Amino acid sequence: MKLSTKQKQYLKGLAHQLKPVVLMGANGLTEAVVAEIELALDHHELIKVKVASEDRETKNLIVDAIIRETGAENVQVIGKTLVIYRQSEARKIELPRK
Repeated sequence: MKLSTKQKQYLKGLAHQLKPVVLMGANGLTEAVVAEIELALDHHELIKVKVASEDRETKNLIVDAIIRETGAENVQVIGKTLVIYRQSEARKIELPRK
């Protein structure tokens, strides 16, 4: 699923008041972290993930890996916070039309 600009703007507005659900530690992106992100996406659809990395390139690689592993859409990256969206079976968030 590819999000349109209008849909991304809508999701950014919804994510504004959210707190990060998953906080990555010094161990980086482990299988346990990916599993926790999967659970959070199934439950919430739209989540924030706090990426603990000082290096910009490393952070970008971690973000790419999270998107690839979870099949989620990258909505926004601000600093160390990643906002991702993946539609669940229940379709809790109604997206605007493209």
